[in-house]
Amino acid sequence: MDLVIRNATLADGRSGVDIGIAGGRIAALEPRLAAQGARELDATGCLVTPPFVDAHFHMDATLSYGLPRVNASGTLLEGIALWGELKPELTQQALVDRALQYCDWAVARGLLAIRTHVDICDPRLLAVEALLDVKRRVAPYIDMQLVAFPQDGLLRSPGAFGQLKRAIAMGVDVVGGIPHFERTMGEGAESVRLLCEFAAAQGLRVDMHCDETDDPLSRHIETLAYETQRCGLQGRVAGSHLTSMHSMDNYYVSKLLPLMQESGVAAIANPLINITLQGRHDTYPKRRGMTRVPELLAAGIDVAFGHDCVMDPWYGLGSGDMLEVAHMGLHVAQMTSQQAMHQCFLAVTETPARILGLEGYGIAPGCDANLVVLDAGSTVEAIRLRAARRWVLRRGQVVAEAPPARSALHL
Repeated sequence: MDLVIRNATLADGRSGVDIGIAGGRIAALEPRLAAQGARELDATGCLVTPPFVDAHFHMDATLSYGLPRVNASGTLLEGIALWGELKPELTQQALVDRALQYCDWAVARGLLAIRTHVDICDPRLLAVEALLDVKRRVAPYIDMQLVAFPQDGLLRSPGAFGQLKRAIAMGVDVVGGIPHFERTMGEGAESVRLLCEFAAAQGLRVDMHCDETDDPLSRHIETLAYETQRCGLQGRVAGSHLTSMHSMDNYYVSKLLPLMQESGVAAIANPLINITLQGRHDTYPKRRGMTRVPELLAAGIDVAFGHDCVMDPWYGLGSGDMLEVAHMGLHVAQMTSQQAMHQCFLAVTETPARILGLEGYGIAPGCDANLVVLDAGSTVEAIRLRAARRWVLRRGQVVAEAPPARSALHL
């Protein structure tokens, strides 16, 4: 064996498990593995998990906080306006440098798969070229998917649909959209139809910013579920944000959830950003804004958590730590039972891996040896402590490590 991890605890509760790695893959998974490794790691008392997966991020904007100025109101719309001011000043090298710096942070935190939206409304497609370059450079460490994202609206922004098609031809992986930002509800629905038909014709996945608003009448997720079925895209579509569901009446949601489930549309919530940007027009009581995560899960719908933003025009905080994302999601959704807290851990690991269609993900013989050894005894403790990453492995090679940092108190 090239490497053996001894005495691991797994996310499903199994403990005392040895993991043998050869040729970049998991070769054995059993207690007291007889084979010796060229290198051995003692994971006694530690949780070993597949890597963290961020299902929703904006790497073209990351680490640009304060450029060209700080978002004074902290609102979504001022953030969009700020990004519009910054775009003419962007250079490809600056985009690449900031993205690579973030990728270093990500690897150190065991975040080895990222789906990032990239704005295609700049006719130069500067950000697209930059992130395609970044994707190639970080491929040995990070599985990166790019989403062609018409930030200013597919129909609202002149030339956006043509630029989206160009971005896909250049190698962008996923079709994006933002129907609630179109001029009218009708144009929003039309953008969903056009994008789903295009994705179906190209054999691509779809991930749309959908209903990122407090308006309970913003119901583009219903259209997205319908078009997913009509176009035969079941299992390949995600609706991101879905914050309007927090404001919808229960009767309508009782109709919407089965429609989403039968269409196979997944949901991606972004707890840190949803709780920050939504409810801005409220005095008190003030809405939380995050979508109905427990209800979606109960309906059999895949729900992942995304980081969305790190130090950009919309959010001045963040560090690439998906355990921080799970921690916020747990609190906002009031998911405090043992099972629900475990589901929050899955929302930053297994569930987004399934939504992204990652191959070789997991802990089983034959899977890629992409693993994180956490200084925690369980998934719940990992979230509670935002556990230190003792070792991060990519294809069986240790790419990051840190000393233990656990408190003496273990519950």
